[in-house]
Amino acid sequence: MNSAAGTPEKKTLKLATRIIHAGAEPDPGTGAIMTPIYQTSTYVQTAPGQHKGYEYARSQNPTRKALEDALAILENGKHGLAFGSGVAATDAVIKLLSPGDEVIAANDMYGGTYRLFTKVFEKFGIKFIYVDTTNVDNVSAAITPATKLVWIETPTNPLMNITDIAAISSISKAAGAILCVDNTFASPYLQNPLDLGADIVMHSATKYLGGHSDVIQGALVMNDATLKDQLYFIQKSCGAVPGPMDCFLVLRGIKTLHVRMQRHCENGALIAHFLRNHPKVERVYWPGFEDNAGYAIAKKQMRDFGGMISFTLKDDSLEAAHKVLSSTTIFALAESLGGVESLINHPASMTHASIPREERIKNGLTDGLIRLSVGIEDAEDLITDLEQAIG
Repeated sequence: MNSAAGTPEKKTLKLATRIIHAGAEPDPGTGAIMTPIYQTSTYVQTAPGQHKGYEYARSQNPTRKALEDALAILENGKHGLAFGSGVAATDAVIKLLSPGDEVIAANDMYGGTYRLFTKVFEKFGIKFIYVDTTNVDNVSAAITPATKLVWIETPTNPLMNITDIAAISSISKAAGAILCVDNTFASPYLQNPLDLGADIVMHSATKYLGGHSDVIQGALVMNDATLKDQLYFIQKSCGAVPGPMDCFLVLRGIKTLHVRMQRHCENGALIAHFLRNHPKVERVYWPGFEDNAGYAIAKKQMRDFGGMISFTLKDDSLEAAHKVLSSTTIFALAESLGGVESLINHPASMTHASIPREERIKNGLTDGLIRLSVGIEDAEDLITDLEQAIG
C-alpha cells in the first residue's frame, strides 16, 4: 500500500490487517496517516445546498464518518453509525418501534439496558418480554404478531450465557422481527453477528473497541440500507452523537484491537482455569470450559472465548464477596470493562443494581457474584492478586 493507492481491496485482507486499516485513508490535504480531529460545528457552503458532503456536525463529521466506516468494515457490514454511548445506541434501536410493539429480550443482560427498557420505554406502550434465550424454544414460544424486535447479548452480562445467533435469526426472520445483537463482550475480533443473520449489531464502544477506559461511545452496524436510513434519521434528529475527539480515540483504539483481544483471551483462559481449581471457588462462568452448556455454540460462532469471567465463592455471601472485592491490588474495583487494565466488579450493587433483586436472583445473579474484566497485564501477577484476595 502507498499513499496514492490507498488501502487494497479490504475484503481480501486478513482480519488483523483489516482492523488496522479499517476506515483509514491518508488525509488528502496533508498526507497525515491518522484521521484528523475535525473539531468544527459547521461547514462553509459555496451556495445554499452546495457543499462537500458536510453541513452541520450533528448530522455529519469527517472524523465520525471515518469511524463509522471502520465499524462497518470490522463487523462485515455495509453501514455504521456512532452514538454518544452504548445506551444511546440502544435507545435509537428502540425508537424504531411504536406503542403496542413487543420486544423479546434476554433475561440475563446489562442492567443499563434493562433500566432503559423498563423505566423509559415501557411507559410509551412498548412491551418487553424477558426469556432465557439460550433455549431457542423460549424465543419461539414468546413470539406474537406484535413482536417487532428480538434483543440478545452473547456472551451475556454477567453470567456469560451463550445464545445461538443463527438459530434466533431464523426465528426472528420468520416472524418479521428485527434481531439486534449486543456484541460488546465479544467484540468484532471474536464474533460477527451480521454473518450469522443478525439485522443490527450494537456495541458499547467504550469497552473493547476503545480499549483504554478513556471514552464513552456506542455503535450500530447493519447491512440493510432502509434500516440504516431510519437509524440515521434518529441519530440526526435526537442528537446523541459522539464528538470528534471521542471518535478519534475509538479509531486509535481499534488499531490495536486484535493484539489486545489475543492477550485478553490468553489471560482469561489462564484465570478461568485457576479459579475453577481454587478450593474456595464454587462456580466459574466462562464459555471456554468444554462442559459449559454454551461451549459448542460459542466454539461455532466465536473465534475465542474472551476475557470476561464471573465467579461465586463457596461462601456465596455478600460479606465474602466484599472481602475479595476490597482486597485486590491489581484488579481495580470499578464499573465498565474491556480496558487494558483488569477490573473487578460486583454486579448486584454496581452494573446490575437497577434490576430488582428478586429478578436477579431468579436469573442466577446472586448477591455473591463477582465479575472480572481480565486485562492485558502479566497473567501470573493477576493470578497472584486473586489468590491473595480470595485467601
